[in-house]
Amino acid sequence: MEPMVSVKNVSMRFNMATERVDNLKEYVIKFFKGNLQFEEFWALKDVSIDIMPGDIYGLVGLNGSGKSTLLKTIAGVLKPTKGSIEVNGSIAPLIELGAGFDMDLTARENIYLNGAVLGHSKQFMDEHFQDIVDFSELHNFLDVPLKNYSSGMVARIAFAIATTTKPDILIADEVLSVGDYAFQEKCEARMKELMSGGTTVILVSHSIEQVRRLCNKATWLSHGDVIMTGATEEVCDAYTAEY
Repeated sequence: MEPMVSVKNVSMRFNMATERVDNLKEYVIKFFKGNLQFEEFWALKDVSIDIMPGDIYGLVGLNGSGKSTLLKTIAGVLKPTKGSIEVNGSIAPLIELGAGFDMDLTARENIYLNGAVLGHSKQFMDEHFQDIVDFSELHNFLDVPLKNYSSGMVARIAFAIATTTKPDILIADEVLSVGDYAFQEKCEARMKELMSGGTTVILVSHSIEQVRRLCNKATWLSHGDVIMTGATEEVCDAYTAEY
């Protein structure tokens, strides 16, 4: 069986400025004079994983371990410095809440804008508009600019749009930790519905219990290195024993 996502020997390097620059003008002057000093930071180091059809795949690790960077390379937001990523299917990424939104526009306008970003036609969005509104439970705020929304309200809209399409692969980065408890349970139920329909899910969560509850496989990352990959219980047990 062919993997839905195959990550092979992926490394991701960022160049970090080693000195503080207080404003853009100073940065530009130092840059063109060649006075800016950078040091290499490897967010991912030779990472290889295969995610199979129907997997609910968890990524665990402390902040800065490389989880979100790995998701962004899989989603195509970042191009890896080394290695390759093969994706077989459509992706609905829930990585940075608000990405693909214009915060000056209303929720109604952003539903169509975000749908277009994800490659959906206006007709498709017309057909699914009411489902998105019903799931997000924001009927009374549709004509309010998103800049006046809380992060939890933005998360509701983003999750509703991304999951109304029944994608082949759903990428969720801490999205289930935003919003109130009742909505988190509703999101979990929607994810389980997608899973039962064959959607492959890649989940980052700081809640180990959530990873145990939802995922069948997991990878533990630390400082960009893969520490362990395997069955969720085994990986989570090893991770919690360490921390």
